Amino acid sequence: MEDARKAMSFEEKRKWFIYDVKMSRTYYLFLLPYALVFFTFMVLPVLISIWYSFTYYNILEPARFVGLQNYIDLLLGDDVFLKSVTNTLLMAVITGPVGYLMAFIFAWFIHGLPRFLRAFAVLVFYAPTISGNVFMVWALIFSGDQYGYINAMGRNIGLISGQPIYFLTNPDYMMTVILIVILWMSLGHGFLSFVAGLHTVDRSQYEAGYIDGIRNRWQELWFITLPNMKGMLLFGAVMAITQSFGVADVTRELCGFPSTDYAVHTIVNHLVDYGTLRFDMGYASAIATMLFLMMVVCNKYIQKFINRIGS
Repeated sequence: MEDARKAMSFEEKRKWFIYDVKMSRTYYLFLLPYALVFFTFMVLPVLISIWYSFTYYNILEPARFVGLQNYIDLLLGDDVFLKSVTNTLLMAVITGPVGYLMAFIFAWFIHGLPRFLRAFAVLVFYAPTISGNVFMVWALIFSGDQYGYINAMGRNIGLISGQPIYFLTNPDYMMTVILIVILWMSLGHGFLSFVAGLHTVDRSQYEAGYIDGIRNRWQELWFITLPNMKGMLLFGAVMAITQSFGVADVTRELCGFPSTDYAVHTIVNHLVDYGTLRFDMGYASAIATMLFLMMVVCNKYIQKFINRIGS
C-alpha cells in the first residue's frame, strides 16, 4: 500500500487525500480542537519568530524589515554568540548522549528489581526533575569559600591549601561544574519514558528469541528490547536534545548572568540577553531561529540512527 502511494502522481495524491478526509471526517473533527490549539500556541509563534528574525523590532516601534542583516551580524560580527554556540555544542555533545545512555542503562537495570525497590529507585532518579531548590544545593557544594562542601573537604584532607577554589567564577572550573550538574539533572523525563517503555515489551518475545538463538542479555537487548522501544527511545532522544540545547537556568543560577568571560554562556542565555534585557526582538528571533534549526538537524540524525536499531 505504501509503495503504491509513493508511485502516485501529485494529482492522484491530492485526490486520495481529499477522499481520505471525507471518509474520516468524524475523526478529523475530534482532532480539530487540539489541532487549533497546537497551531495557535506552537506552530504560529515559530512562524512569527522566523518573520521577526528578518526585521529590526524593539517593541516600541513597528518592525522594520532588514533582510538578512540580523543573521550577518550574528554569524560574522557577534563573538559572544559564536562563544555561546561553542559552549552549547560542547554541553550537547557531552551531556546529551551521556545523559541519554545513563538514563537508559539505569532504567534497564532498575527494570529487573522487585516492584517495591523499582518504585523507590524510579522516585530517586526522577527527583532531579521535580526538585525546586536544586541550584541552591549545588551552589553550596561548589561555593567558593571555606563553607563550600568541596573546598571544606579538600582542606580537611589536605588537597586544598591557601585560598579556596572559586569553582563558580573561575573559567577553568565553571564548565566542568556545569556539565556535572546537567548530567545529574538529565535523569528525568527520558529515564521515566524508558522505564515505561521496558514495561511494554511482550515477555513472550523473549521466550521466542531464546528459541531462535539468542543466548545472552546483550543480544536480547539489541534484537528484542530496543526494537520494541523505538517510540520511547525517540521520545527520550528528543527530550535529551531539547534539554542539552536549552541549557540556561543552570548557568545563570550557578555562575551568574553573564558568566565570567562568557565561559558557560549558552545560546539561550544570549537569546534571553537580547530578548528580555536589550529588547532587540528581531535579533533575538534570529538567535531563536538558529537554535531551532540546530535542534531540527540533530533530531533528524538521531531519528535515522534509532530507526536502524535492530534492523
